[in-house]
This record gives sequence, structure tokens and C-alpha cells, in this order.
Amino acid sequence: MRFAALALALLAACRTGPLARSVDPDAREWVQLFDGQSLRGWTPKFKGRALGENLYETFRVADGLLQVRYDRWPRFQGEFGHLFYERPFSHYVVAAEYRFVGEQAAGLGADYAWARRNNGIMVASQSAESMGIDQDFPISLEVQLLGGLGTGARPTANLCTPGTHVRFGDSLVTEHCINSRSRTFDGDQWVRVEAVVLGDSLITHVVNGDTVLRYRKPVMGGSMANGARPGVLREGAPITSGYIAIQAETAPIDFRKIEVLNLEGCMDPRSRSYKRYYVKPSPEACR
Repeated sequence: MRFAALALALLAACRTGPLARSVDPDAREWVQLFDGQSLRGWTPKFKGRALGENLYETFRVADGLLQVRYDRWPRFQGEFGHLFYERPFSHYVVAAEYRFVGEQAAGLGADYAWARRNNGIMVASQSAESMGIDQDFPISLEVQLLGGLGTGARPTANLCTPGTHVRFGDSLVTEHCINSRSRTFDGDQWVRVEAVVLGDSLITHVVNGDTVLRYRKPVMGGSMANGARPGVLREGAPITSGYIAIQAETAPIDFRKIEVLNLEGCMDPRSRSYKRYYVKPSPEACR
């Protein structure tokens, strides 16, 4: 009995002792936002439609892929859509592996030539619930995804700024879209894009492991978030956190992975929850 009691005491000490960590503080804990089977955790919002209406089943899951499709649309009339993940983040890395497929929605003329093989990952976004019924794009930072058209350079992971401005160095930039220095990806090839978002300080775009764009200090401002509710867009307000969304703006696209690495967590090295890569402390996460 005394041996059993001693063994239990030693086991308890091993579980709680500061030198007996069983969790690797350097192991990255990516969270899969897309489960490969459903749209669980995601909510669509289309311009002119109620929150939650998945217009013509544009967002769907097939063959383990999250797809954006326009084959069931009778006609596109500016109903831009976004699919929002259910919770916000402030300091994080969001990564998506995507490929463009097929042709643009039928019946569109030269006015929508810009939208061919064009999608986006919205970061630091307003919530779907706060959007106006006729709002076209959420107040956000768009990591613009572009596919090559076989006609020359067309970089991906660009920045577009619906209802926002950013700084490059110390200069406030109000231009709506700014190209990255990524290479062009023609055809239906898979590409991995990451956005490293550090609250309202620094945002970095990465394509297949290469840093292609970096900017800082996002604030609300400008236009391109038409139809926003009064009072939601507050000129000059810092953007410190927000939601993640993917777009539907006439181009078919597949996502085989959408994942997040939260950079906010326990920064106490004595805790089993500690990770060296955290950059923002969350004491309540320590255990």
C-alpha cells in the first residue's frame, strides 16, 4: 500500500511539476476552420439578402473541398457574397490553400473583367451581423487572390481596402488595391496564402512561403464598403481585431484548407499551455 501511495504521489508531481512539460512549446497548434465535410462554423451574407441565405448554393462542399460556384445562377446582378467564420481573432495567422477552376459566371461583360479568377480572404473584418442588408463588401482588409490569365503578370495576395486605409512605413495610403510582389500562378494550380495579422500593428502576406507584402496600422476610412449601416464605419478608428471571410465575386474557386494559428495565448513558461510563438498574452488561457 505504501508503494502504491508513493507511486501515485510521484505521478501527481510529474503532472504538475514545472520541468515535466508534456506539450511541446514550439509545436504549432493550427485550428482547421473548414472541416472538409460541411460549412459548419460559417455564415453567408450576400448583398441584398438576409444573413444566412446561401444564394443559389454558391458556397458548397464537395469532394472534401469548400467550393464557390456560379453554375446555378440565372444571372449575376451585383450580389457579391462573403462567407464568415463564426469568431473573431486579433493576433493570428490565417492560411488558405486554393485553386481557381473553370470560367467566370455567365453573361458578364467587360465591366466585370476585373473579377475573372478573382477572390479574396477578408481579415480584420466587421462581423456579418453588423453589415447592412445592401452592403456589398465588409469593412475589412482583403488579401486579394488572383489567378493568372495567361496574358502576363498577375500577382496574388494583393491588398484591397474596402472601408479601410493602411500605412506603408509612415505614409497613410488610400489607394484601394495595391499589388504584392508575388509571381503569377496560371492555370488551376494549388497555392498557399497566409496572412500574419498582429492586431493594429503589422500585417504580412505570404505566398508559398515567400513574404510578398507588408503594411501596418489599419484604420477605418474611405469607400468601397457601400451600403454600410450608419455609424459602423468610423473614420480613422483603429482596427484591432475582426472576423475572417472568403468571397464570392463571380469566379469559381476551390479551398482544400482554411486554418488559423492563434498567436494570442498563455505566455507563462511555467504553464502547460505556454507556446513560444505567442505574441499577445492571454492569462486566462494558462493552465
